[in-house]
Amino acid sequence: MLHIYNTLSRSKEPFTPVEPGRVRMYVCGMTVYDFCHLGHARMLVGFDVVQRWLRASGYQLSYVRNITDIDDKIIRRAVESNRTLGEVTSFYIEAMHADELALNVESPDYEPRATQHVGEMLGIIELLEEKGLAYQSDDGDVNYAVRGFKGYGKLSGKTLDDLRAGERVAVSSGKRDPLDFVLWKSAKADEPAESKWESPYGLGRPGWHIECSAMSKSLLGLPLDIHGGGPDLKFPHHENEIAQTEGAFGGALANVWMHCGPLMVDADKMSKSLGNFRTIRDTVADSATLAPGSAQYAANPREAEMLRFFIVRNHYRSIQNYAPDNLRDAQNALDRLYHTLNNVPPALVEIDWTLPEAQAFRQAMDDDFNTPEAVAVLFELSSQANRNSSARTSGLLKALGGVLGLLQADPGRYLQSSSRYLGLDAPAEHLSDDVILELIAARSEAKKARSFDQADAIRVQLRDAGIELEDKPGGVTQWRRA
Repeated sequence: MLHIYNTLSRSKEPFTPVEPGRVRMYVCGMTVYDFCHLGHARMLVGFDVVQRWLRASGYQLSYVRNITDIDDKIIRRAVESNRTLGEVTSFYIEAMHADELALNVESPDYEPRATQHVGEMLGIIELLEEKGLAYQSDDGDVNYAVRGFKGYGKLSGKTLDDLRAGERVAVSSGKRDPLDFVLWKSAKADEPAESKWESPYGLGRPGWHIECSAMSKSLLGLPLDIHGGGPDLKFPHHENEIAQTEGAFGGALANVWMHCGPLMVDADKMSKSLGNFRTIRDTVADSATLAPGSAQYAANPREAEMLRFFIVRNHYRSIQNYAPDNLRDAQNALDRLYHTLNNVPPALVEIDWTLPEAQAFRQAMDDDFNTPEAVAVLFELSSQANRNSSARTSGLLKALGGVLGLLQADPGRYLQSSSRYLGLDAPAEHLSDDVILELIAARSEAKKARSFDQADAIRVQLRDAGIELEDKPGGVTQWRRA
């Protein structure tokens, strides 16, 4: 039986959806004003693994991951770059989708944009006002009265007395209490017209927290089976979502709350605010493929899957440290699995869940999505396949890897790709695939002509360029960047 760690109860619990056989999962997505960094990659891949396992376990899943396309940062980026809000958000949504494609992250079933649900947001605000949980201040903003909601702090474990004014909460002179947060922001004269909506409270736009309350209820209903997001969303965003939704409608917003762990750089969390972030595209693409002014790019297949593997081999709740050595280690480990698939071509098999290795894999994944243990099963299968030259074992390796979104590339082509993290691009950067194939063909002709010195010289030339050759029966030569 699947067990999930619930942030709300601070314990691992057996998972029982509200409706048997069906799961409704909402994950907070991106605020689209910049490129995604590796912390975002961890969230995207982490919940992609969750949704893949839920589907593999036979659940009918409705997966929603929203897009925040109205926000102070988006407005600021539009004004600074002399673009419309729509131009800014469209560009970065396209960029996000390119990142997801590179990391083999499957699209959610629904990807709502906040601007499509402003009417529902206003409806919730009016309900909160009727219940005495919302008020309009003199500056025109509508705020949530935090002290009127008795359960505030139950997700984060923070008490009202512990919270300080200004701790991740904007302080406004119009608030009755410094802990109150904004539901509806009054429009400012210098803001773009497209950032303003008509409302009973005057021209304005929604606050960040109310957006997810509206989208989750509108698309999935209440209560959600799973609500998830990054580690920094637990407070105040998810805490405020609970206050809004449960304050307006009663009952629980979500039965299970999931939060992935932070990605660290030294002792600090990777974030744009600290300036220590690295984007997904910088990590999995050569700079030459990053066309200036373009949201799209060409990802290196070896490095892109390495980044996914780097994330998956760690438990989603653990603290993970970004460092070049850690990426290099992940690349080496993933390459070992691909060498197995290359040396022992896999048979096409359906997963037989009665097999001991498949059972061990399932047991790991049912234990709060324990991907490190699941990855350990892959390496055990790799060892077996290498020992026994078993196509079926190699096939099971590939099939179980696919459940994690791994090992689906052609092994030969994968191993022919470069990798900066193994230093493969330094000597080989001047040799294109076409040039390598021409040299291999020339070597083959030299061998046929019994010009073995010339054939050896070509092999040495390729080796010095970081290209390894392997002669197979029938005169076939395979190559890879070594």
